[in-house]
Amino acid sequence: MTQTTVGHATASVDLSSCDREPIHILGAVQPFGFLLAVSPDWIVTRASVNAPSWLGRQVDEMLGLPLDKLLDGEAIHILRGHLQTLRGPDAVDRVFGVHLLEGQASFDVALHLSGGSIVIEAEPSAPEHLSAGNLVRSMVSRLQQTVGFEPFCREAARQMRALTGFDRVMVYRFAPDGSGEVIAEAVRSGLDRYLGLHYPASDIPKQARALYERNWLRIIANVDAPGAAVVPARDPDGAPLDLSLSTLRTVSPIHLEYLRNMGVAASLSVSILRNGRLWGLFACHHMEPRHISLERRTGSELFGQMFSWILESREREVEAAQEGRSREIHTRLMSALASGGTSLEDLSGFLDEVAGIVSCDGVGLWVNGEVTLQGATPTAEEFAGLVRFLNRTAASRPYATDEIGRVHEPGRDFTVRAAGMLAVPVSRTPRDFLVFFRSEVSRTVTWAGNPEKPASPGPNGIRLTPRKSFEAWREVVHGRSLPWTDVELRAAEGLRVTLLEVILRLTDSAEKERKVAQERQELLIAELNHRVRNILNLIRGVVTQSRSSELSGEEFAALIGSRIQALARAHDQITTANWGPGSLRKLILLEAGAYLGAKAGRLVLDGTDVLLEPQAFSTVALVVHEMMTNSAKYGALCDNHGRVEISWERDAQDYLVLNWRESGGPTVRAPTRRGFGTTIIERSIPYELKGEAEIRYELTGVEARFTLPPTFVRAAPPIPETAAIHEKSDAPLQLAGTVLVVEDNMIIALEAEELLTTLGVETIDMAASTRDALRLIEASPPDRALLDVNLGSETSIPVARRLVELGIPYAFATGYGESFKIPADLDEVHVVKKPYDVDALRRAFAL
Repeated sequence: MTQTTVGHATASVDLSSCDREPIHILGAVQPFGFLLAVSPDWIVTRASVNAPSWLGRQVDEMLGLPLDKLLDGEAIHILRGHLQTLRGPDAVDRVFGVHLLEGQASFDVALHLSGGSIVIEAEPSAPEHLSAGNLVRSMVSRLQQTVGFEPFCREAARQMRALTGFDRVMVYRFAPDGSGEVIAEAVRSGLDRYLGLHYPASDIPKQARALYERNWLRIIANVDAPGAAVVPARDPDGAPLDLSLSTLRTVSPIHLEYLRNMGVAASLSVSILRNGRLWGLFACHHMEPRHISLERRTGSELFGQMFSWILESREREVEAAQEGRSREIHTRLMSALASGGTSLEDLSGFLDEVAGIVSCDGVGLWVNGEVTLQGATPTAEEFAGLVRFLNRTAASRPYATDEIGRVHEPGRDFTVRAAGMLAVPVSRTPRDFLVFFRSEVSRTVTWAGNPEKPASPGPNGIRLTPRKSFEAWREVVHGRSLPWTDVELRAAEGLRVTLLEVILRLTDSAEKERKVAQERQELLIAELNHRVRNILNLIRGVVTQSRSSELSGEEFAALIGSRIQALARAHDQITTANWGPGSLRKLILLEAGAYLGAKAGRLVLDGTDVLLEPQAFSTVALVVHEMMTNSAKYGALCDNHGRVEISWERDAQDYLVLNWRESGGPTVRAPTRRGFGTTIIERSIPYELKGEAEIRYELTGVEARFTLPPTFVRAAPPIPETAAIHEKSDAPLQLAGTVLVVEDNMIIALEAEELLTTLGVETIDMAASTRDALRLIEASPPDRALLDVNLGSETSIPVARRLVELGIPYAFATGYGESFKIPADLDEVHVVKKPYDVDALRRAFAL
């Protein structure tokens, strides 16, 4: 390896601490703001204030006080409302221009949750009128007009510098090993340029990179400014306050010393994420102390997020095009292999097509000890040794490396021909491989200092003294190829799966599969023929036995049609379950709903559901159909008063006993003639299922008893023992109809809408003022209402009184906590405290 020191550099990228302690346990905040941590009941538990005049008290005087003893009540109401909008474990919300203290200047506030605490951070509002949304939209528009990756990153650095005003802004990209490179830079005149410099992974340690994935932005306004400690340092359980999401938190003194060594007085870092993982940073440096407002930092964060999404979109477009090309070659290759019934050994004839799937310099194939090589590859003997190494890797996924010599020592001998490989296992027994090779690509990497010496020993060990030298240190890298991309790894995995599923099936298992398929087909045809014949015989019997000289043609057709429909419904239930057992309860309900219509509500079922085998299902369906038909024509269901009760249970011998009882209908008389319907009821179950059937024509209503042998009955998942067809649900309260939400904050109103929707509300009207709410009430009175007490310059009390006049139930929502006093004439109204959830709303409307 050739190493040369060239030039001189005096600064570096915005680096995190060399400290190995967990980064969130720092316990201090920067001096340009103050921090309060409050419990869920809004009692101050911790505080950090560098300027006591802001709150009028020393830190120890604030602890244990309710927040309303420190801050204005209206400000607390605003904070409660914004707390409602926090979603997810790392959610942060910001409010600008809030008057926290009566008679004093406004503050910009950041809110987040830390463990069981609500963390409130505030800093004085800057006297600037910044429309972050409009500004970022204009910046993004310029970004989108760029063509190519480098101009895109360069324009992003230029835009970020214009937004923040920092002397230097760099786009810093991380490599898979954690090291980084400055790939774009915007810098004021007179400063050295760092474009193209690399930095070792130790400059931004793993825990710092993990924190950047959670917190998009961090500022150090003055590396020499003293921090303000969080008091107390630990809670009663001995745990420090987690400041990972804090906008004011200080950093390790090691990192501050590191910045001083670079001559940097202030820094700002904005994360760049891809797929939720850290891709890089906007690293901003200033040679003098510099603080920018929270609103401007929020605009910087928004720009960083937009840059991340556009970057991800552009990279996905490139990857999609590359995947499309590989997929096209892959499809042609697989079609050629499958159509010819090619075995795995014959894959060697398709190596030209295979080489097009992944960009490579050579391809090697190992099948049953036979070697085929094409292009720049190791020799056959070297390849055999490489396969022995690959046999120790996982067989379930491709194996990739851009430095064979690092993982396989003999690989150093053929580095020039094959420095990197992507190996695809294409069988499990024996282990065969298709291997893509890439040749060595020598390149020069310029580091900001010697990467082998990222820190210097100090009085407390090497980790506590940051390195002071940032001389440009040039390294010539040998023995490595271009790295394999995620797209290429996915293409290799797709090829592996296809070869296993297509090629091996055609060779090892094709004949067996064809034989099994043929036997299965013959069995299915025989079974289908048997069932079709049985169904045709059954229909023929129904038609023959239903004939009667007393029926007209239309009556006969209707009778036959209804009986065949009953069979069809039963058959549908059986086939839906793949010709498996069907539910007795569903059979009865389906027949009742299909035939009785509105009268089905007068049918009451009692019994634990059971499943009937297909042999019994059609028979029972015909019996139930005939019983329903007779009841609707002559029995309890022929008028508006009768009802039918059907119950079933298992007896001591496990037989299923089904009881039918009609009541409340007209007087019943036994039929004077026996038709086919009566024959079905009395004889089908005994004849076909070897069960029993008994029917009695009592004056008060028909009663019947049917018994089925246990052979045809299975247990089913239990349902309520007694259930009417339209029985009432015992589920938790579900709302319906229309709910009026009166809320002046759009985000909170949308949150309420989402929560109410989960409770079953069909329509939600929203109003931001008393006037709008009253207009909606007069136009279309709601079924319920949720009223925010404070609507900016007015309250919702007039709306509440109008709802009382109309007898419409409602609940108040408030961020004032216990301090909200309900007027005497409304003191029975339920109050929901913000932030509220589904359970709170359910309790409010259940009263």
